[in-house]
Amino acid sequence: MTDGFLNLMKPPGMSSHDMVDEARRVLQIRRIGHAGTLDPGAAGVLPLAVGRAARFISYLSGVGKSYRAELQLGFSTDSGDLTGTVTEHVDHFEMPSEHKIKEAMIWLTGSIEQVPSVYSAIKVNGKRACDLVRSSKNVKIPPRKVEIRRFELLGVNPLEKKLLLDIDCSKGTYIRTLCEDLGKRLGIPATMSFLVRTRAGDFHLEDSLSIEEFKACGSSALHSPEGFLGQYPPYALADNRIRAYFNGLSTQDRKYDASVVSKDEPFLRVYAKGVFIGLGRWRFEDSSVLPEKPYLTQEAGLAL
Repeated sequence: MTDGFLNLMKPPGMSSHDMVDEARRVLQIRRIGHAGTLDPGAAGVLPLAVGRAARFISYLSGVGKSYRAELQLGFSTDSGDLTGTVTEHVDHFEMPSEHKIKEAMIWLTGSIEQVPSVYSAIKVNGKRACDLVRSSKNVKIPPRKVEIRRFELLGVNPLEKKLLLDIDCSKGTYIRTLCEDLGKRLGIPATMSFLVRTRAGDFHLEDSLSIEEFKACGSSALHSPEGFLGQYPPYALADNRIRAYFNGLSTQDRKYDASVVSKDEPFLRVYAKGVFIGLGRWRFEDSSVLPEKPYLTQEAGLAL
């Protein structure tokens, strides 16, 4: 069975689902999912999970992400990007200085609240906000807390009235909303004119494959899931507990240093004889490891 993660570069114009369909055609396998949807107009890293590795897709949703964005000053749209209808426009304004721009960016760094566009894919009463709006329904999205870990100004184009930005952020951050909010801080309507996702957790743009490269590589482009679950510490399972792990039984280990385990996400990358065999969950109450997502591939079976 074909299993593993794919690091693909989504081009503008394709939806995330289009990328999944393309991967299904190339690998001839149905069970493929993606993590971290990208808008059709955006480009960049799109992690895909194939076969039994798809059981780990939910563990990628919470990873941090990085983006490079182009912001256009002078007008704003109802969608926050160039696909929307212009809602505000100014013909003449003074281009802000780099000092003023960076000063405004400080207010949007750290833990902030965002109100995403109603044209986003956020679920409202079980339905996507953008679908409700297109059905002429009134949609109100409450503010949400996000973390902007790095907000850097890379360049200013005074002739075209554009800014080039780099952002490191938490899950759930809307970059087009961040661009709009920066424009508000500067007192000038703004919209996101282009977006590239450069990182999603341990998936990096420089390592990603284009559709053409992926077609040439086929299944050799697949990677073991363990390399992309680095947010969780490793755990070496005792040889005499391997069968118990795959039978759904816990293993007590009072010698393990649990200080490296997050109380919010108490997961571990479990290894047996040096082979990755899935995720475990650390139970602090009795210092034990519980099977969370066993992963017994043919390769792992032979090694064990």
